[in-house]
Amino acid sequence: MKKILLIAVTLFITTLSNAQEMKTVPQIVVSGEGKIKVTPDQAVITVGVENTGSEAADVKKKNDEAIDAIIKYIKKMKLSASDYQTQRVSLYKSYDYQKKKNTFTASQNIVIQLKDLTKYDELMMGLVDSGANVIQGVDFKSSKVAQYESEARIKAVQNAKAKAADYALALNQKVGKALLVSDNSMTNYPRPMYAAMKMESDAGGLSRETLAIGEIEVVANVTINFAIE
Repeated sequence: MKKILLIAVTLFITTLSNAQEMKTVPQIVVSGEGKIKVTPDQAVITVGVENTGSEAADVKKKNDEAIDAIIKYIKKMKLSASDYQTQRVSLYKSYDYQKKKNTFTASQNIVIQLKDLTKYDELMMGLVDSGANVIQGVDFKSSKVAQYESEARIKAVQNAKAKAADYALALNQKVGKALLVSDNSMTNYPRPMYAAMKMESDAGGLSRETLAIGEIEVVANVTINFAIE
């Protein structure tokens, strides 16, 4: 019994000693950021149909006919069934106090993932011709986002190490091993185009150059505790 108690006390003292030693390790805490600028090769497009009238059945019928034509056109473009989806369907009543009558508004959105940006203009023209009268948003993305996120994380760590080296040099010390690494990265990326706008049903006057792809940034942020010697 005494032997077991002695072992337990020894382990406790050793653990306490190690904990105290860890707490007293001189450290420097720095943050690092890594950015990768990427030309997007895909787009997520949200288009919709909206109709207003005095009869609920009529506006719903108009919407259903337009949506049917849009889905048939999307299939004609040979997009995969997994690349488009109904996002929102609504039908609501509002009262016009000046005209003293009810009006009904029906709307429905479809989200399309376009994996070939060369088809953007053709797709948008066809959607408008099919009955889409609202563009809810266009989000640009990259098919290689996982690869770019990895590269951004490496750059963030390198940036943190460079900062730590600068501080240590000013202190006439050296940077030791990393004691703690915290990933502070956010996964949301800029959305270059997202304002909703109405579109005319006649697409004949629309320009063929309607897409400015630009660049998106993949950003990683890290906080690292380095030992200093």
